[in-house]
Amino acid sequence: MTDLTQSILDRDNLNLVLDNLKLGIIVHTPDRTITVFNKEAQKITGYLKEEVIGKDCHMVFQTPFCGQRCSFCDNAPNFTSGTKEYPVNIITKDGFDRQLEMTVSAITDKENEFKGVIASFKDVTETFNLSLKAENLSNFAGIIGKEKAMQEIFKQIRDVALYSYPVNVTGDTGTGKERVAYAIHDISSYGNGAFVPVNCGAIPEGIVESELFGHVKGAFSGAVKDRKGRFELADKGTLFLDEVAELPLKTQVKLLRFLEEGSFEKVGGEKKISVDVRIISATNKTLKDEVNKGKFREDLYYRLNVIPIHLPPLRHRKNDIPLLAAHFLKEAEHESPKAVPQLASEALDIMFDYHWPGNVRELKNVIQFSIVRSRGENILPSDLPVEITKGKNLTFQTVDRGHSLETIPARDKLSFDSVKAAIKKTGGNKSKAARVLGVGRATLYRFLANNRDVENYVDQFE
Repeated sequence: MTDLTQSILDRDNLNLVLDNLKLGIIVHTPDRTITVFNKEAQKITGYLKEEVIGKDCHMVFQTPFCGQRCSFCDNAPNFTSGTKEYPVNIITKDGFDRQLEMTVSAITDKENEFKGVIASFKDVTETFNLSLKAENLSNFAGIIGKEKAMQEIFKQIRDVALYSYPVNVTGDTGTGKERVAYAIHDISSYGNGAFVPVNCGAIPEGIVESELFGHVKGAFSGAVKDRKGRFELADKGTLFLDEVAELPLKTQVKLLRFLEEGSFEKVGGEKKISVDVRIISATNKTLKDEVNKGKFREDLYYRLNVIPIHLPPLRHRKNDIPLLAAHFLKEAEHESPKAVPQLASEALDIMFDYHWPGNVRELKNVIQFSIVRSRGENILPSDLPVEITKGKNLTFQTVDRGHSLETIPARDKLSFDSVKAAIKKTGGNKSKAARVLGVGRATLYRFLANNRDVENYVDQFE
């Protein structure tokens, strides 16, 4: 070992190196005693080095710093090798919530004996907030969208992830309710636990209680052994109750009791079981209407609907169609052994005019169908499913061949003044405005998506 290397490894010099990093660094032993806490960690968390060195990580931050993803919540650590990477939300000493990107790696000696962990983290809160403010965030936690309504949903997902309050996601079939539920789970403190989805409408009424809460041996005919329900399987994680409006009233009572007490009894059992589970529910019905019909308990409605999130149908966010189509085409590239065709602008025009009753799920199916049917480098109108092209004239020439959705340029005739005049003339009707301008509807939508000032002007007509 050279003198220089030895000098670098000297503890004071090592601390100097760590203090100059733009990453927060925490090192702790297997018993969670903090041994290193650099300047960036102090800046991000609001805690001073003197307040944390030599103390238990959980005690300092009053909760596991890594949330439910922490591998040191029990007496013996369950993480002794490798590296973990994940997002996490924290509350600073001053009470502010921050979003971090966390990397945790095991520290071992020459004999490969586990000695502790080093956690490095970066504060990405401002980056995320600026992207939302500029409305240029098109992909958040696996959800695609640049429309204002989707930007608001991104904010809601970020905000609710910090808390364990129940969330109720509503929206038409195919809008992506489970995707939103998983995004909340993934960036929350419950993200290290299981995400357990259950379709309440697909379980026969006679066994729904057993499916959710489990049963003991002999509880009913066929119960030959104890069985865990979805609540136990989701312990330390998230239970996603899809189509929650379909739950029988009897089961609704038991769900309400769990939400109030945090515990339940298995079918046929007498012992109370406590689990730490975040509940996210979803429905394509209006729960308040179901309450008025006597099909859903009002008290349960208020317990589940603490944080409501509503997903707009695709017909109300058509500016996202090019983004979503490009995303599904890119997915197909990874799955297909041969080249995937691009979407011709004429096909995209037709897709803009369609009403999309199946929403994003239907759009994905359309892209997959068209890829299989296409015989050239582009997906043409004739490659689209018949329900999309019904009543359309498919005899026009194709243009812009070879361009991807993200590179097809808006025609030169489009400008703020020309679009503003066309929109004003047509009373905000985008289809008519496109005809006035002499461009396809898809071209106009792309122009609006890339020019937020014009889009804001158009919004006042809606």
